[in-house]
Amino acid sequence: MSLPTSLDRVMIRAAELRAQLETADGAQVGTLSKELSTLEPLVVKVTEYRALETAQAEAEAMLADPEMRELAEAELFEAKQKLPRMEREIRLLLLPRDAADERNAILEIRPAAGGDEAGLFAGELFHAYQKYAENRGWRFTILEYDENELGGIKGAMGEIEGRDVFARLKFESGVHRVQRVPATETQGRIHTSTVTVAVLAEAEEVDIKIDDKDLRIDTYRAQGAGGQHVNKTDSAVRITHIPTGTVVAMQEEKSQHKNKAKAMKMLRAKIYDAQRRALDSARAADRKGQVGTGDRSERIRTYNFPQGRVTDHRIGLTLHKIDRVMMGELDDLFDALVSEDEAARLAEAS
Repeated sequence: MSLPTSLDRVMIRAAELRAQLETADGAQVGTLSKELSTLEPLVVKVTEYRALETAQAEAEAMLADPEMRELAEAELFEAKQKLPRMEREIRLLLLPRDAADERNAILEIRPAAGGDEAGLFAGELFHAYQKYAENRGWRFTILEYDENELGGIKGAMGEIEGRDVFARLKFESGVHRVQRVPATETQGRIHTSTVTVAVLAEAEEVDIKIDDKDLRIDTYRAQGAGGQHVNKTDSAVRITHIPTGTVVAMQEEKSQHKNKAKAMKMLRAKIYDAQRRALDSARAADRKGQVGTGDRSERIRTYNFPQGRVTDHRIGLTLHKIDRVMMGELDDLFDALVSEDEAARLAEAS
């Protein structure tokens, strides 16, 4: 479908929705308003685009007038500069949006290869994401933080709530590699360790129907670092979803009820994520390009401390500011990943 035809359809549909809202009853208002609010940014951009097209046509007509030629040339130059950029923005807005982009997310980080050093870096990376969330005004709630004896972590999970959380974080899933000299290394040798990151779109109960009969729920005593009991009651909860074999465990809270609620939230997110990845795998063969393979075992980034650089292997981007990245300044990475994804989806749609 040509761009002008697509734009006509957008404007016609927006007009229809406005007209329907004038006579809609309470049950319809919410649905109609939601669709219209989704279209509004596109309507605004189309209006600006068409006004600029009109200005360009008028400037071209003025070129024949010697007295207006200089002004016409200036307006024509400006229009020709702006129109391609606006057209790209419109084409992006016309692309189908990832249904999960506006959702909150659950972040999960686990040390992989590298022993104690992997646990230390996993904790540092978790805090980097936490600082990033706080800088953007998002709410970051720790669901689990299983610290080890050396100050690193055995694993950590956080719930991140805010505007477009999943859209910004969804490319972070995969293997993150760190290269540096551990504090315990006496001969100055560089060690390589890895941690795994998973970013899951948060699912609501309406998204994932889970029957109680499909769950096995076990309770046990929560344990902290060094095997110390956090409390003396069976407050920790492990839930197994029998049909999929998905297992989640939660022990951060002293209340069994709160741990179960958090575990169910994590379970829904994992099942929803598995369904999304199955769909993505089915579509992957038809993709002209994408950011990485989407495989959770893919090595996506290296943090090289001796050289002060961070490299994202999927898009070939290297930043020489590792200290700032570890302080949560991640927008340069995220902006580049989003731009690469947009370019791939535009190419796919063309």
